[in-house]
Amino acid sequence: MPNMKLIGILNADTLETQPLEIVERKGLGHPDTIMDSMVDALSVALNQEYLRKWNTILHYNVDKGLLAAGSSKPAFNGGIIEKPMRMFFGDRATTCVDGDCIDLDSILKETTKNWIKKNLRFVDPEEHIVIQNDIERSSGNLSDIFRRGGAFLGANDTSACVGFAPMTRTEKVVLETEHFLNSPSFKKSYPETGEDIKVMARRVKDSTDLTISIAFVDRFIDSEVGYFRKKEEVKGAIEAFLRERGDLKDFTVTINNLDATGRGVDGLYLTVLGTSAESGDSGQVGRGNRVNGLFSLNRPLSSEASSGKNPVSHVGKIYNAMAFRVAEHLIQEVEGIEEAYFWLLSKIGRPVNEPALAAAYVVPKKPFNEKEVKAKVSMALEDALTDRMFQTLIEKLISGEIKLC
Repeated sequence: MPNMKLIGILNADTLETQPLEIVERKGLGHPDTIMDSMVDALSVALNQEYLRKWNTILHYNVDKGLLAAGSSKPAFNGGIIEKPMRMFFGDRATTCVDGDCIDLDSILKETTKNWIKKNLRFVDPEEHIVIQNDIERSSGNLSDIFRRGGAFLGANDTSACVGFAPMTRTEKVVLETEHFLNSPSFKKSYPETGEDIKVMARRVKDSTDLTISIAFVDRFIDSEVGYFRKKEEVKGAIEAFLRERGDLKDFTVTINNLDATGRGVDGLYLTVLGTSAESGDSGQVGRGNRVNGLFSLNRPLSSEASSGKNPVSHVGKIYNAMAFRVAEHLIQEVEGIEEAYFWLLSKIGRPVNEPALAAAYVVPKKPFNEKEVKAKVSMALEDALTDRMFQTLIEKLISGEIKLC
């Protein structure tokens, strides 16, 4: 249980009713999302290997990674890759215990290549990616946390994380639009759309503008005229999807706003492999979506990214995931509140299930009795912050059941 618990009332409008909202999602093939996904896939692979070999999770943090853009030459009906992308993996991991070692390099490369094959249709990990492993041996003081044992390990850092609930209509639209555009059914109908998709929404009162970036794949495009024709078809599909949802009163959709007619390939968002990382844009861990899959500029943000961090000792992963789940729990369990924000603060060395601070602030429906609302929130927090809840969450993080980007 937390060392200190704080519950407050926000006498404010919910974000849903405020006049301005800005929300972004970087899609599956965006360079930043690729790197977040890569290091988290590596984290899960390391968990499995540690459990197989030593029946426990050892110290590691592989949350430092960079995808350096390559060089390509798109062309109508198919271009070429001139220089491969480079992926750099860093930070620390335990590789040996009493002379018994794991093959970290092989785990890293196999995990990376498998993720690419599964998620990026046109990227050949043998041909288009160079993988560089710069992960070094774990430091002594952080590794010692794991040797101390206990049902819950000590926090490896003093950090703060925050979550919120529920999602607004705008947040849901942004998340679900990118999922729609990267769904197998959409790719079957529109194979010319790459996985590198970014959705940015600006809502002003009841009017929502969606600016969407989609990397088109050149092998499916025969001319400038053909590109703009296909772009209009994709735009029409997005608008139909949004109309079918029916929860946006007034909306506009813009795709690839940098496009310019009369400039040939240079005036179009055309790629060879479906991601800007092949030539135009690099990616870095921690620059992408938060653990709920979005970057919501009106919301408070955690000081820690989660991808690649250790799931049993690093509060940047555990508390990020827990904060959103507790906020959702408050909305579900406490009658009469419209919005919830929840913060967790760790203190290095203290068990991860004993945060230094747990703070919930809620927006209740009016009229309300402040004492009653706080009492209900307090009871819901008691239910949410049990050792069993922490243990269940950690187990799901270890297995990769919970997706964090």
